[in-house]
Amino acid sequence: MAQVPGEVDNMEGLPAPNNNPAARWESPDRGWEREQPAASTAAASLFECSRIKALADEREAVQKKTFTKWVNSHLARVGCHIGDLYVDLRDGFVLTRLLEVLSGEQLPRPTRGRMRIHSLENVDKALQFLKEQRVHLENVGSHDIVDGNHRLTLGLVWTIILRFQIQVIKIETEDNRETRSAKDALLLWCQMKTAGYPEVNIQNFTTSWRDGLAFNALIHRHRPDLVDFSKLTKSNANYNLQRAFRTAEQHLGLARLLDPEDVNMEAPDEKSIITYVVSFYHYFSKMKALAVEGKRIGKVLDQVLEVGKIIERYEELAAELLAWIHRTVGLISNQKFANSLSGVQQQLQAFTAYCTLEKPVKFQEKGNLEVLLFSIQSKLRACNRRLFVPREGCGIWDIDKAWGELEKAEHEREAALRAELIRQEKLELLAQRFDHKVAMRESWLNENQRLVSQDNFGYELPAVEAAMKKHEAIEADIAAYEERVQGVAELAQALAAEGYYDIRRVAAQRDSVLRQWALLTGLVGARRTRLEQNLALQKVFQEMVYMVDWMEEMQAQLLSRECGQHLVEADDLLQKHGLLEGDIAAQSERVEALNAAALRFSQLQGYQPCDPQVICNRVNHVHGCLAELQEQAARRRAELEASRSLWALLQELEEAESWARDKERLLEAAGGGGAAGAAGAAGTAGGAHDLSSTARLLAQHKILQGELGGRRALLQQALRCGEELVAAGGAVGPGADTVHLVGLAERAASARRRWQRLEEAAARRERRLQEARALHQFGADLDGLLDWLRDAYRLAAAGDFGHDEASSRRLARQHRALTGEVEAHRGPVSGLRRQLATLGGASGAGPLVVALQVRVVEAEQLFAEVTEVAALRRQWLRDALAVYRMFGEVHACELWIGEKEQWLLSMRVPDSLDDVEVVQHRFESLDQEMNSLMGRVLDVNHTVQELVEGGHPSSDEVRSCQDHLNSRWNRIVELVEQRKEEMSAVLLVENHVLEVAEVRAQVREKRRAVESAPRAGGALQWRLSGLEAALQALEPRQAALLEEAALLAERFPAQAARLHQGAEELGAEWGALASAAQACGEAVAAAGRLQRFLHDLDAFLDWLVRAQEAAGGSEGPLPNSLEEADALLARHAALKEEVDQREEDYARIVAASEALLAADGAELGPGLALDEWLPHLELGWHKLLGLWEARREALVQAHIYQLFLRDLRQALVVLRNQEMALSGAELPGTVESVEEALKQHRDFLTTMELSQQKMQVAVQAAEGLLRQGNIYGEQAQEAVTRLLEKNQENQLRAQQWMQKLHDQLELQHFLRDCHELDGWIHEKMLMARDGTREDNHKLHKRWLRHQAFMAELAQNKEWLEKIEREGQQLMQEKPELAASVRKKLGEIRQCWAELESTTQAKARQLFEASKADQLVQSFAELDKKLLHMESQLQDVDPGGDLATVNSQLKKLQSMESQVEEWYREVGELQAQTAALPLEPASKELVGERQNAVGERLVRLLEPLQERRRLLLASKELHQVAHDWTTSWAWVQERLPLAMQTERGNGLQAVQQHIKKNQGLRREIQAHGPRLEEVLERAGALASLRSPEAEAVRRGLEQLQSAWAGLREAAERRQQVLDAAFQVEQYYFDVAEVEAWLGEQELLMMSEDKGKDEQSTLQLLKKHLQLEQGVENYEESIAQLSRQCRALLEMGHPDSEQISRRQSQVDRLYVALKELGEERRVALEQQYWLYQLSRQVSELEHWIAEKEVVAGSPELGQDFEHVSVLQEKFSEFASETGMAGRERLAAVNQMVDELIECGHTAAATMAEWKDGLNEAWAELLELMGTRAQLLAASRELHKFFSDARELQGQIEEKRRRLPRLTTPPEPRPSASSMQRTLRAFEHDLQLLVSQVRQLQEGAAQLRTVYAGEHAEAIASREQEVLQGWKELLSACEDARLHVSSTADALRFHSQVRDLLSWMDGIASQIGAADKPRCPSSLLGLPASPWWPTPATPSPLTAPFSME
Repeated sequence: MAQVPGEVDNMEGLPAPNNNPAARWESPDRGWEREQPAASTAAASLFECSRIKALADEREAVQKKTFTKWVNSHLARVGCHIGDLYVDLRDGFVLTRLLEVLSGEQLPRPTRGRMRIHSLENVDKALQFLKEQRVHLENVGSHDIVDGNHRLTLGLVWTIILRFQIQVIKIETEDNRETRSAKDALLLWCQMKTAGYPEVNIQNFTTSWRDGLAFNALIHRHRPDLVDFSKLTKSNANYNLQRAFRTAEQHLGLARLLDPEDVNMEAPDEKSIITYVVSFYHYFSKMKALAVEGKRIGKVLDQVLEVGKIIERYEELAAELLAWIHRTVGLISNQKFANSLSGVQQQLQAFTAYCTLEKPVKFQEKGNLEVLLFSIQSKLRACNRRLFVPREGCGIWDIDKAWGELEKAEHEREAALRAELIRQEKLELLAQRFDHKVAMRESWLNENQRLVSQDNFGYELPAVEAAMKKHEAIEADIAAYEERVQGVAELAQALAAEGYYDIRRVAAQRDSVLRQWALLTGLVGARRTRLEQNLALQKVFQEMVYMVDWMEEMQAQLLSRECGQHLVEADDLLQKHGLLEGDIAAQSERVEALNAAALRFSQLQGYQPCDPQVICNRVNHVHGCLAELQEQAARRRAELEASRSLWALLQELEEAESWARDKERLLEAAGGGGAAGAAGAAGTAGGAHDLSSTARLLAQHKILQGELGGRRALLQQALRCGEELVAAGGAVGPGADTVHLVGLAERAASARRRWQRLEEAAARRERRLQEARALHQFGADLDGLLDWLRDAYRLAAAGDFGHDEASSRRLARQHRALTGEVEAHRGPVSGLRRQLATLGGASGAGPLVVALQVRVVEAEQLFAEVTEVAALRRQWLRDALAVYRMFGEVHACELWIGEKEQWLLSMRVPDSLDDVEVVQHRFESLDQEMNSLMGRVLDVNHTVQELVEGGHPSSDEVRSCQDHLNSRWNRIVELVEQRKEEMSAVLLVENHVLEVAEVRAQVREKRRAVESAPRAGGALQWRLSGLEAALQALEPRQAALLEEAALLAERFPAQAARLHQGAEELGAEWGALASAAQACGEAVAAAGRLQRFLHDLDAFLDWLVRAQEAAGGSEGPLPNSLEEADALLARHAALKEEVDQREEDYARIVAASEALLAADGAELGPGLALDEWLPHLELGWHKLLGLWEARREALVQAHIYQLFLRDLRQALVVLRNQEMALSGAELPGTVESVEEALKQHRDFLTTMELSQQKMQVAVQAAEGLLRQGNIYGEQAQEAVTRLLEKNQENQLRAQQWMQKLHDQLELQHFLRDCHELDGWIHEKMLMARDGTREDNHKLHKRWLRHQAFMAELAQNKEWLEKIEREGQQLMQEKPELAASVRKKLGEIRQCWAELESTTQAKARQLFEASKADQLVQSFAELDKKLLHMESQLQDVDPGGDLATVNSQLKKLQSMESQVEEWYREVGELQAQTAALPLEPASKELVGERQNAVGERLVRLLEPLQERRRLLLASKELHQVAHDWTTSWAWVQERLPLAMQTERGNGLQAVQQHIKKNQGLRREIQAHGPRLEEVLERAGALASLRSPEAEAVRRGLEQLQSAWAGLREAAERRQQVLDAAFQVEQYYFDVAEVEAWLGEQELLMMSEDKGKDEQSTLQLLKKHLQLEQGVENYEESIAQLSRQCRALLEMGHPDSEQISRRQSQVDRLYVALKELGEERRVALEQQYWLYQLSRQVSELEHWIAEKEVVAGSPELGQDFEHVSVLQEKFSEFASETGMAGRERLAAVNQMVDELIECGHTAAATMAEWKDGLNEAWAELLELMGTRAQLLAASRELHKFFSDARELQGQIEEKRRRLPRLTTPPEPRPSASSMQRTLRAFEHDLQLLVSQVRQLQEGAAQLRTVYAGEHAEAIASREQEVLQGWKELLSACEDARLHVSSTADALRFHSQVRDLLSWMDGIASQIGAADKPRCPSSLLGLPASPWWPTPATPSPLTAPFSME
């Protein structure tokens, strides 16, 4: 088996094929036999051979490294190591040691010596040992190893690995019980272990392991703790392999035979990977065996561990109980008690609960420990083991001692709790005293806080002072109460010193009292602060009155309606109004300050000195006056701005109309010549003679449109403003509204018409320019198309068709590219006429259109000629390529056929098995080569057929070549088949004999091991389990060998005797082994059953005794508490569960004992029989059940009674608490305390209602006890009666107390309301009686405050009425309270009447005094203001500059407005004086003040008018001077910018200069109207006769000349910058194009073609996008060219440089397109290659999967099974054939197309195609073989099925025969028996045909099958025939029996007839009657049994029937 692939050697021996048929094509007369190999083909073959040689060397190096590591891993056991595998194995020493380590046997001692003869002898010993081990060596001799032959040395090591590592692997699948061996078994094991792991699919031992996931999956399946498989990825192969190899070496101890680079390669070495994987298999198999042995040992230790667990549980429970005792003693000994009465009571209750609940449970656990210890000792005695002695401290005596200490601690704990309870009760009494005092102090503090919280200070100063005095008295009273508050703190301190439990609550109440005390003192201080705030608020109110007066004066100045008659006057009025607004803004800040100060009082938190609404009203009034003033100022400004907007709008419309008129004249001048119109299309009116000039004119027109767009927005905005003004119709000045609005509408309509004419002219010019550009562009494109068609015609008409296949393929590829381009131009060419018609129809039929039509016709004719020539050349190239390809294929096929034919003729069939395997391996490789060659021959035939049918010139030569190739192919096929049949016989027989001998030796070894095993239970059972596993593994193999022997004997009769002998010996050994295994199993089973029964019986009896003691019956103790009852019931229920669980054990023991008694009467022990134990066992079981039921009944009754007592105690506690709460209640004395008492009592009633449920529960429980007949029923009924009586008494008392509380609450509410109203009335009385005199300026404020006081009094009148209604209602409902209520109501009514009378009198006095004082103050303030204005008018200053004059005018306007406002105010004051009834003194004072104010107002009018005239004249002069200075400075500042000559050195610099100049022009244009206005106003002043006119005239002339020069300079600079911009823009565009082309060239030159299909596709998509981008960029290149031509036409100085740059750009663009075409072709070929590779891989994988299904050895177990298999396989074959043919055809077509296209990887594609076709042929052959096998199997199983059915029918017939011979009728008749027999014989006739058909089928099958199947067929046939013969024999016997039985019946019938006849004769003889018939005369009776002539005699019946 040491076979190493020898592909390299074979390749070196082959002659280089000649694949160049060019010579034959050029000179066909020379013949195809004399062709010479071409140099190119020889070079390709040499490269291929060298590549294969390199791959073989690489594989050999990997194998050497792996095998060296493997050898060292085994030699390490004996301390050996090798370095070089080829050198160190030469002497034979290392080889001998290696075989000894692997086999475990001792080899002959090696010969010492270093000579060659010694090495040969040692190697021969090793090889001889391998042959003895049935290792087949192939062509390996000792001299090969000694000489260091690499290939054979590796083959020898691989053979050793196969024998000692791989051959022992056997894997049995679970589905079909199929057994596999060696490599397939190892592969299956790997697949089974890695199933379910993602991305792990092991299909072979090469590529499936490259990513390393398979190695990691094997390790993770057996040791998941070593590998985290989820973190591994398929892409990181080296890491995965390194991780797996390192883990296996470090954690599993497996030698590292491989490195990651040995596996992660294109074609990993299969043998190296198998060697390494085998080490995993052996390691994990050994690990599994060790786990099984551990489980067996664990079963032996179970019994010991069970006792150990019980002991551990005892020690654990004992330790827990002792720990609980020590812990409880520590807790009980702790003398730290709760520091409260309830806490101590709870601790006492907890201690009692511990004594009654927790301690009994632990006491029960103490008893359970004693029982558990007794159980442990019993089990140990039963096992004859030493008794258990608890460890120190865990014994029963230790627990008793600790229990005594616990009881002592309990006594001490109870005494200490009693003492602490007494101390806590004393502290509770002291706390109650503290609570009482705290309640009293809190009540006093609350009352005083309420008193201090009242803020009724009044609205006048006397009222506030009276409130201050009352406040001081309250402070004195509060200071005297401080000592009582300190007493509460001292009592709290005493409780704290005694450690009272609720000291936090005491401290909280103490702190609450102190906190309320501090709060009271704080409230007193806060009340004083609020009194002071009232005084501050009144001062703010006075300041607000003064500010309102000033605002009324300012409103008079804003009533003027003058708006100006021109723009300058409107601006002057706006400036004056701005000064007035400044004054208002300054005063508004003061107003805001006053309002803020007032609002701060309304926003105070807590107390507010005045009603916030009053403050807000006054603030709102002041704010409203200010807002009204500001609103008037805003209206005045809006009027002035509207006037200014009207004049500005009129000026803008005039400027827009003038600009539109200029542009319209320019457009009319430019369009005078027309566009490309009816006269031709040579150019437009503006010079559009070609494409560049048209583009230039369009660019200029776009600039004009941009200006139109900018002007359009400004004009539309102005028009909208004018429409709004006209629509509003508002006056912009007195007397000027109608005239100006009508002029505005006319001016707007004129501007709109002028603008519409301008836009129409611009649209006409743009349309003409577009038409001209379209015609010129069409002509340029048509010229380019004609040039390309001429180049294409030259290429298509070329006469070169290639000199060989490669050159023809290259020319065909170029021609296909040319054809594709021609087809791509078909659409554009066909659309030329339509496009020209469209353009000509728009522009007319001019000379240019006619010339274009002629060129279109020329292009169409040239395109038709190119298409025709291209089709003819494509056919010529295709014929040449087909002939070249066919001759190459024929030559290669004949070379291979000749070589193989020579080898087959010289080969002889070997006799030995080793030689046959070698030859067979060579034939396998030969089959693959023939399949590949057959596909090539078929391709040649197909090609020849196509050439002949197509009428090729060389058809005769091609056909002769085809015939010769086909004849040689048929001869080689026949020769191969003949050699294969000769070798198959020898190989099959030798392999079978070898396997039979091996299996027979294994069976014999197992049998001897079983027979020699001792008969002890453990050893025998262990040996039996091993034998069963061996039998399961060997049985399928033994059956398969027997079946194979029968088939081989039938197929090869010469070897039949040898095959039958081996099968018989194997069957004998197998039968002996099965008998030994059966005997061993029976002995083990009997011993185990007896041992288990004895153990179960002992354990059950022990439990039964303990359970009876625990049950105890009804005589046991009854519980005294609920906890004890629960514990007893739970314990009793647990006992029942244990009994139920033991019931199955009891039934099983009884059944087992009966089985043992029935078997052999086994005894439990000496002297005690098993049948004596069974009655005692049954009696004890029934006794246990009775005891449990009695005890359960008693415990249930006691538990129910304890539940009742618990509920009763709870109800009694609740009633006692209710009684205590009702007996200690007292009526409270305040509203708050009454409400609190009501709330508490409602809660108390709710609690009582809830407690009724507890009462009801107790009553129902007592009734239930009586109904159930409980022994405690009467006692429960008496207790419930007492409980109900006490409950009714508590309910009655609670209802009475609730009624008292409601009455008290109503009375306290009424008294509190009366007290509050009484206090408020006394407070207001003090305010009303306050008679303090104040100054006159405060009378008004006092009147306002008194009005607020009266409003408050009226509102509170409802309060009095409400109290009276409540008092009347209370007297009616509660008569007992009528006296106190009536008295209180009378006192309140009297106080209220006094308060109302006092308030009315004071109101009358304050009103009269306030009005007179207000009039005098108003006249005095007016007089002061008039005097101040007279002093201002005395200083007349005309002003030195414009700002001063404007300021003086604003002040004058403000004065005039104030005078008007004062006139109105004087009139109002006079009206008030006349209407008011004043005293004489007051009236005289008011009259004097009134006359003085009137005279002063009249004197002010004349100075105001004179002041206005002087200021207006001065303002006009200063305004003109200021405007001239500003305009002159503006013009001088911008003139240097317009005069500069700098143009810039780059595009950005030029653009910056253009932007600056455009900005300058926009400024000039925007500033023009303003400057014209200045010039006009200056001209008006210069025409006047004044000293200042001459200076104004000189300034006017200077400004006009400077303005004209500035505009001309700006226009000249714009023209210069535009020319520079065009040049710089061209240079910039050229630089961008060159940079872009350079970037694209770098991308096109990339060598990356993608690593896989996806990456290549992405690269191809990106490249197509790049090509599309290059195509799209062509328009940019054309645009750049047009710019270049335009610059050249302009005659630019840099024309030569511009032309060079443009030529360079054109060359770069053409080169880039060619480079893109080359890269696209390369990427497409690479993508097609990847796509084909993927499809080939998928199809190969699919074929491999189908081969697994088609190669299944399953042939069915019976007829039905094989029918199902045949049907499924038919469907599988149909689907596979259809799908496979389609997929294979698709792949072949794709390969042919790619090869035809001249793909660079054509050789690789051809290899892929040949491999796929070979695999498909193998799959078809395998499916055909499987179909034949299934059909044969179906015939065989059908025969056996028919035989079984026929044999069953025969047996059924045989069973019916006894019923025929012995029918069940008591008196059968002969005729009935004969009829039944005839029917049975008729049925037998039907079986005759079936038997005959069976014989024919058996004869046919015997001709097909031989050996075992033939014997089985013959055996089955003989069985059926034997049964048939027996049936016929039995039928014959039955026929004889029926015949004899019928004769006997007839005899008996005749005897009876004769006897009857004789009796009749005797009776007739004695009769006297005469005879009436001849018979009577003869004395014969007329008997029915007498026969008639027509009826045969019964005696003759048998003969007649025969």
